[in-house]
Amino acid sequence: MLYFQLFISLAGICSTGLMLLMLFTSLHEKRKKAATKALYIIPFTLVFSSIPFLMPESLNWLIISLSVVIISATCYLLLPRFMFSTKKEEFAQGNIDERTIMFARKELKPDTERFDQYYTDHPEHKESDRNFRKLPGLLSPQSTFYNPIAYQASDAIFKIVDGLHPFVDGPVGSKIQDISTNDYADFITKWTLKSGAVTVGFTSMKKYHWYSVGGRGERYGKPVDQSHQVGIAFTVEMDQEMVEAAPKSSIIMESASQYLQAGIIATQLAQFIRNMGFEARAHIDGNYGVVAPLVARDANLGEIGRMGLLMTPELGPRVRVGVVTTNLPLTVNKREYDDSYDDFCEKCLKCAENCPAAAIPKEDKREINSVKRWQIDSERCFNYWCTAGTDCGRCMSTCPYSHPNNLLHNMVRWSIRSFPNFRYWAVKMDDFFYGRKSTPGKIPDWMRISGKQ
Repeated sequence: MLYFQLFISLAGICSTGLMLLMLFTSLHEKRKKAATKALYIIPFTLVFSSIPFLMPESLNWLIISLSVVIISATCYLLLPRFMFSTKKEEFAQGNIDERTIMFARKELKPDTERFDQYYTDHPEHKESDRNFRKLPGLLSPQSTFYNPIAYQASDAIFKIVDGLHPFVDGPVGSKIQDISTNDYADFITKWTLKSGAVTVGFTSMKKYHWYSVGGRGERYGKPVDQSHQVGIAFTVEMDQEMVEAAPKSSIIMESASQYLQAGIIATQLAQFIRNMGFEARAHIDGNYGVVAPLVARDANLGEIGRMGLLMTPELGPRVRVGVVTTNLPLTVNKREYDDSYDDFCEKCLKCAENCPAAAIPKEDKREINSVKRWQIDSERCFNYWCTAGTDCGRCMSTCPYSHPNNLLHNMVRWSIRSFPNFRYWAVKMDDFFYGRKSTPGKIPDWMRISGKQ
């Protein structure tokens, strides 16, 4: 009987420890509601740990029954993933024409030949695009979350990103350096991480990674060169506090900052590879020849979530992605599909329920171009951006995977990936402590102007 008493007591102590970790983590993250809930639970877990030694012997059957329930529940929750069947990964077919994406359509100027030709070829986009052109637009003073310093700072950063565009490609050095591919891979990985990236990976370029035709600036209407065989993908972190306030003005400033960070890393890396005698092209904001999240996914940096963003093991979707394509013959990472993200997204739906534009599907995946996947309503999404004045980011801020990179949240993320039966309860715990539908946080104090968001 003593063993059952000790087991119940140990379960209570472990629960208390978890709640203490939740309490201190939430206080550090300034999540007062979550900290309060953890604080309320702690007395109950402490009482639970002492009950077995206070109950009369006549209730020993209850101690044994409770132990059996706890052991059974724990075994159920912690069944390892190798005991479950793995879903088969599906891959996209063909290329996307970049001219059809919202960012390219935004650049079309009314009463121009390019404008008229596009809507002749794609009359299905004409009405929806007419609607977003009536709205204030990104970084507009008339938009919902106008903040003059944040908006002007964002505009300044985006202009610097544009200034990197001439450096995405260039002439190749005349002499190929005699260095092993392993040394190249090791140097590129370590230098990229030292430059500010969170993760780095290599993949073989596939047809579906590339745009078929350019859609922005001077690349409009030109076929995309798909000759490079290797893709180098990396992620940079978006600051938790800046993202938490999404869709307020801090989100677009942080997006701009990390697009710049990714752009600097990618352009310097591409220039280095060209200096070493190999072709290389950087793919950065406003000048992509590839669908960056797909390249990053195939380089094993994460999986594509319900909201269409790359979900990483460390930070969820709270990253920006940079890519360099090259003919440098690097050894690529073997693709390792992780279906835990799909399974979790099927159970969670938090991004869809918190999306202010109702642009994220709540339904199961559907077949699009012979592949089952989720697809956001890009018109609804972009229309909201043009109303808010920011790039929203609400899906990113509410995703349970986006919590800070610390002990508590890393334990939860690891358990989600490792134990399929735990995923449903992870969603419920996140809902309990943080709310099913949450309100955006406050923008950082240093960005605040009286009456502005």
